[in-house]
Amino acid sequence: MSEKKKVIIACGGTGGHLFPGIAVAEELERRGHEVLLLISEKKVDAQASKKYGNLKFRTVPAIAKPSTLSPKMIPFLFRLWSTVKQCKGILKEQQADIVLGMGGFTSLPPVLAGKKMGLATFVHDSNALPGKANRLTARWCRKVLLGFDAAKKYFPNSETTITGTPVRKELEQLPSQEQARAKYGLEPGAKTVLVMGGSQGAKHLNTLIVEAAKAMPEVQFLHITGASDHDRVLELSKGRKGYHVLLFCDDMPSAYAACDMAVCRSGASSMTELSYVGMPSVLVPYPYAADDHQTFNAKVFEDAGAAVLRQESDMDAGSLVADITRITEEPAVWQEMKKQADALAEKDASGRICDVITGI
Repeated sequence: MSEKKKVIIACGGTGGHLFPGIAVAEELERRGHEVLLLISEKKVDAQASKKYGNLKFRTVPAIAKPSTLSPKMIPFLFRLWSTVKQCKGILKEQQADIVLGMGGFTSLPPVLAGKKMGLATFVHDSNALPGKANRLTARWCRKVLLGFDAAKKYFPNSETTITGTPVRKELEQLPSQEQARAKYGLEPGAKTVLVMGGSQGAKHLNTLIVEAAKAMPEVQFLHITGASDHDRVLELSKGRKGYHVLLFCDDMPSAYAACDMAVCRSGASSMTELSYVGMPSVLVPYPYAADDHQTFNAKVFEDAGAAVLRQESDMDAGSLVADITRITEEPAVWQEMKKQADALAEKDASGRICDVITGI
């Protein structure tokens, strides 16, 4: 093992930043390093981090950058300076050696603070089209770590390494399909679809899925809605046998093991997990994502034959029925998509990231 390091991982704001950060933290601690995770003050971070009581967390303000010409830039710069100062205090207190940002503007203040203090700084970007926050943060990093090779061209002035995007260790060993279906009260022999609406909102998509489900009484659905749309989806699906609605899922290994395919947004973290477990999918990019980066992510999977890409504006319940039926009822289609999804997975992304950041 390399010399013991003290590592700060900034990974809050969304599950797509938080869970990969947790995966890296778990691997670093397994290797004997000390880790502190910086998360945002958002409820989603507090809720998700509760499960990982073995890890240390600290909250810092999350700051979203406005348009450069916006009058909001002045208060943004003040808040940024204040948060950088707070982060410098945390880095000094922890005697940190390394700062790793897992993306988004939650990563910028800790990385900038680390750079000012002469520490080793890194940022990871999990999308095929990197966000503006990461392109900015990269200026103060020794190296940029990437989930997709397609992202490399967006960092022409940075040294980059393709590591893949980490997944939590709990996904390494899924329960049996029989066990997983029993947990959620699902029939053991029926085709089952996992639905993940996404934390940013999927009201119209959720409605389409419930409507499609009513035309496929032989197919089961495990639908994770998030807090904002749970009650509405529960009411819409009322009386539809085999339709199971969850507010939040703290056991994704069982959710993946229970299902044959997924319908979901194409955020990088979800797609990483889909490839890791080899699950065919219908990917519906969040239409309001910055720079439409979710479409770029989904295109990588569609081009590989691992998924079907559908834009929400072009969908109706009938087209969704056709897509789900084709994947679940044609074994050759399902098997090929599963094979291609599995081929996209970087099985040891956490280990690769740890090798890079601790090999300084």
